[in-house]
Amino acid sequence: MSTPSGMYYYPDPRNKKERMYVRDNEGSIEFRLWNQDQPEIWERHGWLDMDIIKRAAKMYGDKKQDPLKLYDLDIARSLLKQNRKG
Repeated sequence: MSTPSGMYYYPDPRNKKERMYVRDNEGSIEFRLWNQDQPEIWERHGWLDMDIIKRAAKMYGDKKQDPLKLYDLDIARSLLKQNRKG
């Protein structure tokens, strides 16, 4: 799926108010979260690659939830591949 902001998937398919945008930046897949109820997330956080995401996840205090579940490299690769095919 895509909007003028780019290609995206739903990290939680049940929640259509949250999208994970993906892009290829010189061979590195980057992610950016958009949330309809919290637009400041988009404004405060730019595009992030997996190295940054993994480092940030290590600092995440809530061990009950894994923030890495939002970032799916397989889905991102598939979306980007589909986009290249046109």
